Amino acid sequence: MSITTKIHIEHERLALVPTLQNLGDIAIRVITQGNTDPGSTVFPFLIEYHDRARLEEMLDTDPTVQSYELVDWTDQTGIYYIEHTPETKLISSVVTDVNGFLIHTETKGNGWLVRLLLPDREALNTIWEYANENDISLDIIEIYGNTDTGGESSYGLTDEQRTALTTAYENGYFGEPRDISLNEVADEIGLSSTAMSGRLRRGMRNLIAATIIDRED
Repeated sequence: MSITTKIHIEHERLALVPTLQNLGDIAIRVITQGNTDPGSTVFPFLIEYHDRARLEEMLDTDPTVQSYELVDWTDQTGIYYIEHTPETKLISSVVTDVNGFLIHTETKGNGWLVRLLLPDREALNTIWEYANENDISLDIIEIYGNTDTGGESSYGLTDEQRTALTTAYENGYFGEPRDISLNEVADEIGLSSTAMSGRLRRGMRNLIAATIIDRED
């Protein structure tokens, strides 16, 4: 079953991160386009910043920018085509390799917030491994299954999280008062209490994100 996931990635050589770090009140997003060439290093960006001259001064010195071309500038917002240097860290290539799509990409903090549509969890694992190999910090914010594919919804849960939550529920851990302690639930599936607590916490976070939280927030 296909999944949609939101991730946050950070690395000092991710596209435009040097510019982002030096211009604190800047906002950048990638403009969605039809180009699926995995080797592409040229992308259109929408950049919101109050000082065009200062912005382009930073682009001139940004080590992730090979060249740039202004398409339009209106009301402190510019559209640029930017070609990246060979040293730039990009995840677009590996996303394309696993037959995924970048649905939305925008800057957040000192990195990029990315929403991906992927064919399965194995694709996400491949992206995770690519990030680790390239020293890219990758945080999975939410993940949920797409129910319109005809399969059972995962509600953002891994198999381990589903087992942990189900075991806890069936044994009365969520009762008031509780019928079983965290240690006893952990013993049921052979985990330490610390590991069980973390698995329940992450599972509940993913479950909430997939069901009652506005996915665009």
